[in-house]
Amino acid sequence: MASTKKPVTPDYKINFPVKVAKSRIAGMGAYAVTNMPARRKIGDLGGLIITMKEAMQIVKQSKGVVNMVEFGNGYALNAGVNANDLRFINHSCNPNTYMRVTQNRVEFYTLRTIKKGEELSTNYGETHHDGKLPCGCGAKNCKGFI
Repeated sequence: MASTKKPVTPDYKINFPVKVAKSRIAGMGAYAVTNMPARRKIGDLGGLIITMKEAMQIVKQSKGVVNMVEFGNGYALNAGVNANDLRFINHSCNPNTYMRVTQNRVEFYTLRTIKKGEELSTNYGETHHDGKLPCGCGAKNCKGFI
């Protein structure tokens, strides 16, 4: 029988350092401090595990950016609390990282070699924006909306 206990927020670590600076995509972005090899784990997105009910209340009340990832088990990671610099990885339709959501963790992996100074990006997939938020990634294959 599945446990109804709220998952414990794990320790989150970053394996490759990033710096936060103005982004050409949107707001602030996360940039590689060193070269990152292909197919390597960058780290775990920091945050606080909350119930989906709490997450939906935060999304409804928000007037700006929401850093929330749904796990699919009734919980979500609120990356607006206890966050780390990986929360500044912006969306791109042609990303250089992959976001893996698993066992109450949100992990980022490099899809290819990322050069020092390059902005990190990922494909957010489905979001609470329902495809209505304009995308500013600038990729040749940009879908236009997130």
